[in-house]
Amino acid sequence: MNSVGFDLDMTLADTRVGIAAVYDALSRHMGVFIDSAAVVARLGPPLEWELANWLPPEEIPGAATVFRSLYPSIAVPVTSLMPGAREAVEAVRRGGGRIVVVTGKNARDAASTVEFLGLDVDEVAGSVFGAAKGPALASFGATAYVGDHVADIEAARAGGVVSVAVATGLYPAGELRDHGADVVLDDLTEFTEWFDGWRTPASLV
Repeated sequence: MNSVGFDLDMTLADTRVGIAAVYDALSRHMGVFIDSAAVVARLGPPLEWELANWLPPEEIPGAATVFRSLYPSIAVPVTSLMPGAREAVEAVRRGGGRIVVVTGKNARDAASTVEFLGLDVDEVAGSVFGAAKGPALASFGATAYVGDHVADIEAARAGGVVSVAVATGLYPAGELRDHGADVVLDDLTEFTEWFDGWRTPASLV
């Protein structure tokens, strides 16, 4: 069975507007300048890593708590699907596969985002980044992992699955290819054609 893992931010979900709005609200709450445009230009790493660019270490846990308290009401309602996202998930389902979302976003907000977008997935694993995503992919039985960040290529390697990179985030196609992605797509509108040609027919499983 060709089950597939997907990253969330900038792979399945365009979260830029919502995340920027939460950072703007957090900036006002903390009384500290945070350049939300710079933040959303490099989405991928965990929240605490990004906060370290703007706050001293002792303030990061409290800021993260505030951020996560604001996220459901501010960010989720303005999140949208990335081009081809729904069709990509449907292609896996149509091919008899299962879908897991494995993301650095915390599991609660990841699950509510997936639900808001109406994506038919089987599991959501949150708060993991880079190679730390590997165990979630392996335990789910994924055979490929799709993401926009070079760390998602590392995740696929750690999970022993095919790395499918989409050039919809920080990294252009050439950098994703140079970093070792097995497959590089411009965006998820190209996923269905690739998947239908790659997957193992059910009759051969």
